[in-house]
Amino acid sequence: MIYYYYTFAAFCILLYFVVTDESFAFFINFLLKRFKFNYEKTKWWLFNDPSNPLVKYMMWRKALKMAKELEKEFREKKFQDNGIDGKGKDLL
Repeated sequence: MIYYYYTFAAFCILLYFVVTDESFAFFINFLLKRFKFNYEKTKWWLFNDPSNPLVKYMMWRKALKMAKELEKEFREKKFQDNGIDGKGKDLL
């Protein structure tokens, strides 16, 4: 229970300095923006940086899936242009 009083007192002191001193409020605002920026930078690295092995795997998997879909479309188009379906039967 005493922990809650200490944290409440710390936040009250911070609030007092923010309300009374404009430079301290600017500093707190700057710190919050910096934490947000570092969070966004880390999140970008985890999900988008090509040097990350997990991202390399996800890109490879996506490219393989796209290649399979394109190969299927090309085969269907080739058979339709020749007048046969994929099973060797005539469409005409």
